[in-house]
Amino acid sequence: MRLNRPFPTIVAILFITTSFARERPFDLVITNGHIIDGSGAPWYSADIGLRDGHIAAIGNLGALPSQKTLDAHGRVVAPGFIDMLGQSEFTILVDPRLPSKIYQGITTEFTGEGGSPAPTVGIAAKDLRTDLAHLGLKPDWVDFSGYFKRLEQQGIGINLGSYVGATTIRKIVIGNSNRAATSAELGDMRVLVRKAMREGARGVSSSLEYAPAPYASTEELIALAQEAAAAGGIYATHMRSEGDGMDAALEETFRIAREAKIPVEIWHLKVGGKINWGRMPSVIEKINVARAQGLDIAADTYAYTAWFNEMSAFVPPWAHDGGKAKLLERLNDPQTRARIKADMLEPSSQWDNEWHEVAGPEGILVGVVHNPALRALQGQTIREIAEARHADPMDTLLDILAADDASSECAVFGMDEADVALALVQPWTSINNDSSGASTEGILGSFHPHPRAFGTFPRILRKYVRETHQLSLEEAIRKFTSLPASRMRLTDRGLLKTGLWADIVIFDPDMVTDRATYADPNQLSTGMDWVLVNGQAVIADGQMTNARPGHVLRGPGYRARQLH
Repeated sequence: MRLNRPFPTIVAILFITTSFARERPFDLVITNGHIIDGSGAPWYSADIGLRDGHIAAIGNLGALPSQKTLDAHGRVVAPGFIDMLGQSEFTILVDPRLPSKIYQGITTEFTGEGGSPAPTVGIAAKDLRTDLAHLGLKPDWVDFSGYFKRLEQQGIGINLGSYVGATTIRKIVIGNSNRAATSAELGDMRVLVRKAMREGARGVSSSLEYAPAPYASTEELIALAQEAAAAGGIYATHMRSEGDGMDAALEETFRIAREAKIPVEIWHLKVGGKINWGRMPSVIEKINVARAQGLDIAADTYAYTAWFNEMSAFVPPWAHDGGKAKLLERLNDPQTRARIKADMLEPSSQWDNEWHEVAGPEGILVGVVHNPALRALQGQTIREIAEARHADPMDTLLDILAADDASSECAVFGMDEADVALALVQPWTSINNDSSGASTEGILGSFHPHPRAFGTFPRILRKYVRETHQLSLEEAIRKFTSLPASRMRLTDRGLLKTGLWADIVIFDPDMVTDRATYADPNQLSTGMDWVLVNGQAVIADGQMTNARPGHVLRGPGYRARQLH
């Protein structure tokens, strides 16, 4: 009897070996690379076999058949990078390849900062049509189902998911008015969030610096976050203040997490304004205390010392009441403009007064303008423009806004490098681009974005890994991959692991670098040899393939609907 015991084992081995041999050949085997799997663990050597867009095997695969072999000798093989706030919801309709993203190694993006691509109803639809005119786009969808369908029909170069924006929901129900929601209106807003979650939104988001978002109470935000939480989503926020009112903004964020029982992502964590430089240790301590108390709080950063936003954010919130048309009226009325200027000259903890957060008008760089007559101003500072016009700098800024339908965007130099670096190295901080996908050609190439649009991820590898050694390569890759994947509840991406989707980057860690500058931002990063999205190359041998293999990443509420 003892002699017969090995027989079932031998049969099992023969069966497994024969079955494995009968498997279809791999579509691609990546050999000879240094695998950094995204977990933070040290690199190791192995082959990676891909089949049907997934990682089918990791190990010594040299003896197994494959349709194609890619030699990654001397290169790092890592999961594709995840952009926690990408802003490409509309530019992806202009150039679905998103060159500025894929040349950074970005294979997945989440978007929808307070304002989201859907729903598009009422005032929100009207404002959206106006906002998209400069891109030559006309929205032909009314909800997330329609928007996601459009993405899937045209094809997209990366994976993309979206939040439903609290600002968009407020516009639909209340408009641009500076007032609280009634009980009935709040009920309608909750219904809209619930519907968006069923259609695939990843969570609910707020951008509390930009009108009409500042008009929302904390209770309103909690109510909307509760709807997202019920569908398995998260709450992401551009907090009410990133400057003088930072402490109160953090407490509000913690309260929303606590009372809505929802994970929270703090977008582009920063302390803005020279008076606040050096406060990042206090901010980190407050977040760590909240985490120790059981609140699921994390953050992300783009690690530059200038932010980029709507120039209208320089104007106090009361002047936005009623929307852009009313704002333009106030900018063009001498008496009301005088009141706006007086408020801009006064420090405030009630709103982020950006005029006080820069050393002077030389710290404000005009970026994107929509009026073609103003295009020559892109890339110039407010000081330079004012001097050329022999005008007051504050009036110069307000004049540009008035001439550009209050749609101009600008870079604002208001952060300190020590604070930026401290935020970056926290174990719970991932990375965001906070810029829409761009190109060096076509209509997207005519704008002057923040250099982060083209350079965020490679810049971190160059500056903070290679030059200052504030991050190890393995830790940087973790921040680019598994950390954001876990925050967004992605169980099938973010690691190099058998069974997961094959979002993969291959690069020389000594060569990958950013080239975009504030003076000349429209420059693609270099060093990404191969970028695979769902197993297909969007960059091959350093060149864009024009493939569109990306997926729409719907949230957990959508899957629940499918099951029931």
